[in-house]
Amino acid sequence: MSSSFEKFQKRRVITSYFSVVLSVFLVLFLLGTLGLFVINSKRISDNFKEDIVMTIFMKSEANDSIIKAFDEELRLASFAKDYVYVSKEKAAAQHKKVIGEDFMQFLGVNPLQNSFDVHVKADYVTNDSFKKIETRLRKNEMIADVIYDQQLVTLVNDNVKQISMWILIISGIFAVVSVLLINSSMRLSIFSNRFIIKTMQLVGATKSFIRKPFIKRSIMLGMIGAVLAVIALIGVLIYIDINFPTLEIFKDKILIGAVLLCVLLLGALIPWLSTYFATQRFLNLRTDDLY
Repeated sequence: MSSSFEKFQKRRVITSYFSVVLSVFLVLFLLGTLGLFVINSKRISDNFKEDIVMTIFMKSEANDSIIKAFDEELRLASFAKDYVYVSKEKAAAQHKKVIGEDFMQFLGVNPLQNSFDVHVKADYVTNDSFKKIETRLRKNEMIADVIYDQQLVTLVNDNVKQISMWILIISGIFAVVSVLLINSSMRLSIFSNRFIIKTMQLVGATKSFIRKPFIKRSIMLGMIGAVLAVIALIGVLIYIDINFPTLEIFKDKILIGAVLLCVLLLGALIPWLSTYFATQRFLNLRTDDLY
Protein backbone atom coordinates (compact mmCIF):
# COMPACT_ATOMS: atom_id res chain seq x y z
CA MET A 1 0.00 0.00 0.00
CA SER A 2 2.75 2.39 1.00
CA SER A 3 4.77 1.56 -2.13
CA SER A 4 1.75 2.40 -4.32
CA PHE A 5 1.33 5.71 -2.53
CA GLU A 6 5.05 6.44 -2.93
CA LYS A 7 4.84 5.69 -6.65
CA PHE A 8 1.84 7.96 -6.96
CA GLN A 9 3.66 10.75 -5.15
CA LYS A 10 6.74 10.22 -7.29
CA ARG A 11 4.69 10.42 -10.49
CA ARG A 12 3.00 13.56 -9.22
CA VAL A 13 6.33 15.21 -8.46
CA ILE A 14 7.75 14.26 -11.87
CA THR A 15 4.61 15.59 -13.57
CA SER A 16 4.92 18.82 -11.61
CA TYR A 17 8.59 19.20 -12.59
CA PHE A 18 7.81 18.42 -16.24
CA SER A 19 5.01 21.01 -16.36
CA VAL A 20 7.33 23.66 -14.92
CA VAL A 21 10.12 22.88 -17.42
CA LEU A 22 7.65 22.77 -20.31
CA SER A 23 5.99 26.07 -19.38
CA VAL A 24 9.37 27.78 -18.95
CA PHE A 25 10.60 26.35 -22.26
CA LEU A 26 7.52 27.42 -24.25
CA VAL A 27 7.37 30.88 -22.72
CA LEU A 28 11.09 31.63 -23.11
CA PHE A 29 11.13 30.20 -26.64
CA LEU A 30 8.28 32.51 -27.58
CA LEU A 31 9.91 35.51 -25.92
CA GLY A 32 13.25 34.67 -27.55
CA THR A 33 11.58 34.38 -30.97
CA LEU A 34 9.96 37.78 -30.52
CA GLY A 35 13.27 39.24 -29.35
CA LEU A 36 15.12 37.87 -32.39
CA PHE A 37 12.36 39.14 -34.66
CA VAL A 38 12.54 42.63 -33.14
CA ILE A 39 16.33 42.94 -33.55
CA ASN A 40 16.10 41.63 -37.12
CA SER A 41 12.90 43.48 -38.05
CA LYS A 42 14.76 46.22 -39.95
CA ARG A 43 16.76 43.66 -41.92
CA ILE A 44 13.60 41.70 -42.73
CA SER A 45 11.75 44.85 -43.82
CA ASP A 46 14.79 45.98 -45.83
CA ASN A 47 14.85 42.59 -47.53
CA PHE A 48 11.20 43.05 -48.61
CA LYS A 49 11.91 46.59 -49.83
CA GLU A 50 14.96 45.54 -51.81
CA ASP A 51 12.94 42.91 -53.66
CA ILE A 52 11.18 45.74 -55.54
CA VAL A 53 12.62 46.03 -59.04
CA MET A 54 13.11 49.14 -61.12
CA THR A 55 13.41 48.24 -64.80
CA ILE A 56 15.35 50.58 -67.08
CA PHE A 57 14.78 50.08 -70.82
CA MET A 58 17.45 51.18 -73.27
CA LYS A 59 16.68 52.58 -76.72
CA SER A 60 17.33 50.31 -79.71
CA GLU A 61 20.10 52.62 -80.95
CA ALA A 62 22.06 52.18 -77.70
CA ASN A 63 25.16 50.24 -78.81
CA ASP A 64 27.44 48.02 -76.71
CA SER A 65 29.72 50.89 -75.64
CA ILE A 66 26.74 52.96 -74.42
CA ILE A 67 25.33 49.97 -72.53
CA LYS A 68 28.74 49.29 -71.01
CA ALA A 69 29.06 52.94 -69.92
CA PHE A 70 25.60 52.85 -68.33
CA ASP A 71 26.52 49.58 -66.60
CA GLU A 72 29.49 51.38 -65.04
CA GLU A 73 27.22 54.28 -64.02
CA LEU A 74 24.88 51.90 -62.21
CA ARG A 75 27.79 50.17 -60.51
CA LEU A 76 28.83 53.50 -58.96
CA ALA A 77 25.27 54.71 -58.23
CA SER A 78 24.53 55.16 -54.52
CA PHE A 79 20.91 53.97 -54.89
CA ALA A 80 21.62 50.62 -56.57
CA LYS A 81 22.04 47.58 -54.35
CA ASP A 82 22.51 45.25 -57.32
CA TYR A 83 21.36 45.00 -60.91
CA VAL A 84 21.15 42.58 -63.81
CA TYR A 85 21.53 43.37 -67.50
CA VAL A 86 18.85 41.64 -69.56
CA SER A 87 19.54 41.62 -73.30
CA LYS A 88 16.58 41.63 -75.68
CA GLU A 89 17.54 38.07 -76.75
CA LYS A 90 17.45 36.88 -73.15
CA ALA A 91 14.15 38.73 -72.59
CA ALA A 92 12.68 37.01 -75.67
CA ALA A 93 13.79 33.60 -74.36
CA GLN A 94 12.14 34.35 -70.99
CA HIS A 95 8.89 35.39 -72.70
CA LYS A 96 8.94 32.25 -74.81
CA LYS A 97 9.37 30.15 -71.67
CA VAL A 98 6.47 31.91 -69.91
CA ILE A 99 3.90 31.90 -72.76
CA GLY A 100 5.06 28.61 -74.28
CA GLU A 101 5.26 29.98 -77.83
CA ASP A 102 7.89 31.74 -79.91
CA PHE A 103 6.24 35.09 -80.68
CA MET A 104 9.13 36.11 -82.94
CA GLN A 105 8.03 33.51 -85.50
CA PHE A 106 4.86 35.54 -86.02
CA LEU A 107 6.46 38.98 -85.85
CA GLY A 108 9.67 38.16 -87.71
CA VAL A 109 11.64 40.52 -85.43
CA ASN A 110 12.38 40.90 -81.74
CA PRO A 111 10.39 43.96 -80.52
CA LEU A 112 11.85 43.82 -77.00
CA GLN A 113 14.49 46.19 -75.66
CA ASN A 114 17.72 45.73 -73.76
CA SER A 115 17.13 46.53 -70.11
CA PHE A 116 18.57 46.66 -66.61
CA ASP A 117 16.67 45.22 -63.61
CA VAL A 118 17.81 47.25 -60.60
CA HIS A 119 17.21 46.41 -56.95
CA VAL A 120 17.22 49.72 -55.10
CA LYS A 121 18.69 49.99 -51.60
CA ALA A 122 16.09 49.97 -48.81
CA ASP A 123 16.78 53.59 -47.77
CA TYR A 124 15.72 54.74 -51.25
CA VAL A 125 12.50 52.69 -51.39
CA THR A 126 10.04 55.57 -51.14
CA ASN A 127 7.95 57.14 -53.88
CA ASP A 128 9.84 60.44 -53.57
CA SER A 129 13.23 58.75 -53.89
CA PHE A 130 12.06 56.61 -56.82
CA LYS A 131 10.81 59.74 -58.64
CA LYS A 132 14.13 61.50 -58.08
CA ILE A 133 16.00 58.47 -59.40
CA GLU A 134 13.64 58.27 -62.38
CA THR A 135 14.13 61.97 -63.15
CA ARG A 136 17.88 61.56 -62.97
CA LEU A 137 17.87 58.49 -65.23
CA ARG A 138 15.61 60.04 -67.86
CA LYS A 139 18.22 62.75 -68.46
CA ASN A 140 20.16 60.03 -70.29
CA GLU A 141 18.98 60.25 -73.91
CA MET A 142 19.66 56.55 -74.47
CA ILE A 143 17.09 55.48 -71.87
CA ALA A 144 13.69 54.70 -73.38
CA ASP A 145 11.67 54.17 -70.21
CA VAL A 146 11.88 53.60 -66.45
CA ILE A 147 9.24 51.36 -64.87
CA TYR A 148 8.50 50.41 -61.23
CA ASP A 149 5.42 49.57 -59.19
CA GLN A 150 4.48 52.80 -57.36
CA GLN A 151 1.57 51.20 -55.51
CA LEU A 152 3.79 48.38 -54.22
CA VAL A 153 6.33 50.89 -52.90
CA THR A 154 3.57 52.69 -50.97
CA LEU A 155 2.11 49.44 -49.61
CA VAL A 156 5.48 48.11 -48.44
CA ASN A 157 6.36 51.29 -46.54
CA ASP A 158 2.92 51.62 -44.92
CA ASN A 159 2.74 47.94 -43.92
CA VAL A 160 6.27 47.89 -42.49
CA LYS A 161 5.37 50.76 -40.13
CA GLN A 162 2.15 49.08 -39.01
CA ILE A 163 3.77 45.67 -38.55
CA SER A 164 6.64 47.15 -36.50
CA MET A 165 4.16 48.91 -34.20
CA TRP A 166 2.08 45.75 -33.66
CA ILE A 167 5.19 43.66 -33.03
CA LEU A 168 6.20 45.98 -30.17
CA ILE A 169 2.68 45.83 -28.70
CA ILE A 170 2.46 42.04 -29.00
CA SER A 171 5.97 41.65 -27.52
CA GLY A 172 4.93 43.66 -24.47
CA ILE A 173 1.73 41.64 -24.00
CA PHE A 174 3.57 38.32 -24.35
CA ALA A 175 6.23 39.44 -21.89
CA VAL A 176 3.57 40.06 -19.23
CA VAL A 177 1.68 36.85 -20.04
CA SER A 178 4.94 34.88 -19.98
CA VAL A 179 5.82 36.04 -16.49
CA LEU A 180 2.31 35.21 -15.28
CA LEU A 181 2.43 31.70 -16.81
CA ILE A 182 5.77 30.85 -15.26
CA ASN A 183 4.63 32.34 -11.96
CA SER A 184 1.47 30.17 -12.01
CA SER A 185 3.48 27.02 -12.69
CA MET A 186 5.83 27.80 -9.83
CA ARG A 187 2.99 28.60 -7.44
CA LEU A 188 1.28 25.28 -8.25
CA SER A 189 4.54 23.46 -7.60
CA ILE A 190 4.94 25.19 -4.23
CA PHE A 191 1.26 24.70 -3.37
CA SER A 192 1.71 20.90 -3.32
CA ASN A 193 4.42 21.37 -0.65
CA ARG A 194 2.56 23.87 1.55
CA PHE A 195 2.21 21.44 4.47
CA ILE A 196 5.94 20.63 4.38
CA ILE A 197 6.70 24.37 4.45
CA LYS A 198 4.43 24.95 7.44
CA THR A 199 5.76 21.85 9.29
CA MET A 200 9.35 23.05 8.89
CA GLN A 201 8.32 26.47 10.15
CA LEU A 202 6.59 24.97 13.22
CA VAL A 203 9.70 23.04 14.23
CA GLY A 204 11.73 26.25 14.24
CA ALA A 205 13.27 26.50 10.74
CA THR A 206 13.92 30.03 9.55
CA LYS A 207 12.17 31.42 6.48
CA SER A 208 15.40 31.66 4.47
CA PHE A 209 16.28 28.05 5.36
CA ILE A 210 12.84 26.85 4.21
CA ARG A 211 12.93 28.87 0.98
CA LYS A 212 16.44 27.79 -0.01
CA PRO A 213 15.75 24.25 -1.37
CA PHE A 214 12.61 25.41 -3.20
CA ILE A 215 14.45 28.29 -4.84
CA LYS A 216 17.36 26.02 -5.83
CA ARG A 217 14.98 23.52 -7.39
CA SER A 218 13.00 26.17 -9.25
CA ILE A 219 16.17 27.77 -10.64
CA MET A 220 17.40 24.35 -11.79
CA LEU A 221 14.08 23.59 -13.52
CA GLY A 222 13.99 27.09 -15.01
CA MET A 223 17.53 26.72 -16.37
CA ILE A 224 16.67 23.37 -17.96
CA GLY A 225 13.72 25.03 -19.72
CA ALA A 226 15.89 28.02 -20.69
CA VAL A 227 18.66 25.82 -22.15
CA LEU A 228 16.08 23.89 -24.18
CA ALA A 229 14.64 27.22 -25.40
CA VAL A 230 18.12 28.44 -26.43
CA ILE A 231 18.78 25.20 -28.33
CA ALA A 232 15.42 25.53 -30.11
CA LEU A 233 16.12 29.19 -30.98
CA ILE A 234 19.54 28.32 -32.42
CA GLY A 235 17.85 25.62 -34.49
CA VAL A 236 15.35 28.18 -35.83
CA LEU A 237 18.18 30.60 -36.68
CA ILE A 238 20.10 27.89 -38.56
CA TYR A 239 16.95 26.89 -40.46
CA ILE A 240 16.30 30.53 -41.49
CA ASP A 241 19.94 31.03 -42.48
CA ILE A 242 19.89 27.92 -44.70
CA ASN A 243 16.54 28.64 -46.37
CA PHE A 244 16.69 32.46 -46.48
CA PRO A 245 20.41 33.35 -46.86
CA THR A 246 19.62 36.87 -48.14
CA LEU A 247 18.38 37.83 -44.65
CA GLU A 248 21.91 37.32 -43.25
CA ILE A 249 20.32 36.36 -39.96
CA PHE A 250 23.68 35.80 -38.21
CA LYS A 251 25.06 39.22 -39.18
CA ASP A 252 24.41 40.78 -35.74
CA LYS A 253 25.99 38.00 -33.67
CA ILE A 254 26.41 40.25 -30.63
CA LEU A 255 22.68 41.11 -30.49
CA ILE A 256 21.70 37.48 -31.08
CA GLY A 257 24.05 36.43 -28.28
CA ALA A 258 22.50 39.10 -26.03
CA VAL A 259 18.98 37.74 -26.71
CA LEU A 260 20.06 34.17 -25.96
CA LEU A 261 21.83 35.31 -22.79
CA CYS A 262 18.66 37.17 -21.71
CA VAL A 263 16.68 33.95 -22.23
CA LEU A 264 19.07 32.11 -19.90
CA LEU A 265 18.94 34.89 -17.30
CA LEU A 266 15.13 35.00 -17.40
CA GLY A 267 15.12 31.21 -17.01
CA ALA A 268 16.77 31.71 -13.62
CA LEU A 269 15.33 35.08 -12.56
CA ILE A 270 11.59 34.55 -13.13
CA PRO A 271 11.42 31.14 -11.35
CA TRP A 272 13.51 32.54 -8.48
CA LEU A 273 11.19 35.51 -7.96
CA SER A 274 8.05 33.39 -8.38
CA THR A 275 9.27 30.80 -5.89
CA TYR A 276 10.37 33.44 -3.40
CA PHE A 277 6.97 35.13 -3.29
CA ALA A 278 5.05 31.83 -3.41
CA THR A 279 6.92 30.38 -0.42
CA GLN A 280 6.62 33.70 1.39
CA ARG A 281 2.85 33.56 0.96
CA PHE A 282 2.57 30.11 2.56
CA LEU A 283 5.03 31.01 5.30
CA ASN A 284 2.78 33.92 6.30
CA LEU A 285 -0.43 31.85 6.28
CA ARG A 286 -1.95 30.42 9.42
CA THR A 287 -2.15 26.62 9.62
CA ASP A 288 -5.95 26.66 9.32
CA ASP A 289 -5.71 28.62 6.05
CA LEU A 290 -3.67 25.89 4.35
CA TYR A 291 -6.71 23.67 3.89
